[in-house]
Amino acid sequence: MRSRLRALDRSVPAPRHSAQRGQWLRRAAERPRSEEAAVNPGDTAAPPARVRAAVTGLGVVAPNGVGTREWWQATLRGVSALRPARDAPADRIPVAGEINGFVAEKHVPGQLLPQTARFTRLALAAAAEALQDAAVDPAALPRYGVGVFTSSSAGGYEFGQHEMSNLWRHGSDSVSAYQSFAWFYAACTGQVSIRHGLRGAGGTLVTEQCGGIDSVGQARRQLGSGGTALLAGGADAGLCPLGWSGHLATGRVSPHSHPARAYLPFHAEASGYVPGEGAAYLVLEERAAAEARGAAVLGEIAGYAAAFDPPTGPGNLGQAARLALADAQLGPGDIDAVFADAYGVPALDEAEAHVITELFGPYGVPVAVPKTMTGRIGAGGSALDVAAALLSLRDNVLPPTAHVDHPRDGWHLDLVTTPRPVALRAVLVLARGHGGFNSAAVVVR
Repeated sequence: MRSRLRALDRSVPAPRHSAQRGQWLRRAAERPRSEEAAVNPGDTAAPPARVRAAVTGLGVVAPNGVGTREWWQATLRGVSALRPARDAPADRIPVAGEINGFVAEKHVPGQLLPQTARFTRLALAAAAEALQDAAVDPAALPRYGVGVFTSSSAGGYEFGQHEMSNLWRHGSDSVSAYQSFAWFYAACTGQVSIRHGLRGAGGTLVTEQCGGIDSVGQARRQLGSGGTALLAGGADAGLCPLGWSGHLATGRVSPHSHPARAYLPFHAEASGYVPGEGAAYLVLEERAAAEARGAAVLGEIAGYAAAFDPPTGPGNLGQAARLALADAQLGPGDIDAVFADAYGVPALDEAEAHVITELFGPYGVPVAVPKTMTGRIGAGGSALDVAAALLSLRDNVLPPTAHVDHPRDGWHLDLVTTPRPVALRAVLVLARGHGGFNSAAVVVR
């Protein structure tokens, strides 16, 4: 986030004192803005040296499938995992995308179970699958050659809630020592790197739903700086009472109690979003090196950009999309499909529909929204969309948008409502995060 804010005026250092920093941000936001001012390509877009960032491995833990194969098969069939939410106020959060088939003991070593919150366990499972899928053995690569970039919106909500309950009910001696780090949103970066011996560059991004794309973009950048392989993705699991309070604070959660009608992005009856949980991770390598070792290449991350919304006025999702296309050295005519952010809030859906039609023209490109089967899963959401885009390129098919039979009249979107076979060469993935984040990635064969 700091790099995006600093991009508003790179010539002025951000003050450290909070009051001064607030004044600086207000002044910076009031300055005339341009594409160069809104996004700092040197920090968040193109890598220092242009590199063909190939994806050689995927790992997924989602509400409608644990493991990439199970999830993708369910997604192509339109299998929705939205159902009545557990442990939530039914009158305020009636529906959620929860993972029912995940058994932590099958994926996480026993000694790590008491140390980890659910989001980290999901991350560990997805990361392990991605490395296995890529046939990457970190121990066989240069000591500092493999790094990891992850994202989480808020960290271990349920772990923190449990320990705070212990504190108030039983006193400080009852609080787990692991509370000191298990709640932290960077814990998954640390635990994944320790688990697999990843000593290369690492980091954690906190950009809500944009986090998965941002992590992949940062990993791509690092790959251009000399990394051998990078693991990147996002994970979130805040479906507990403390987490519900955060979702409710947005004022955007759907109040609809029927799972098939709760999350209807781009539809006339859209009433908000449905919270979900999950994780998705990718392994990135330089394409020539990946092919030289015989790795199967799923596709490339050809372009990436990020933008931050101003305090007032229209958002910058369109700007992020245009800059990602420019980074990929492609034009709108080269894009064969869009994986939309699809917030489910009418005003935000209309704004995104305008971005898509402005770039591609009315009904100019198919629009896919597979997250209608999982809900919005925070940092894991856009990483899951990138994974879906890669598999769509591989299989030449777009997944359906569940529960939405047609888009709202007048928005001129070619919404994919049933599985659609189509020849794909390049796909644009869009994401917006609560708080003003916008990100876009271009994925190609």
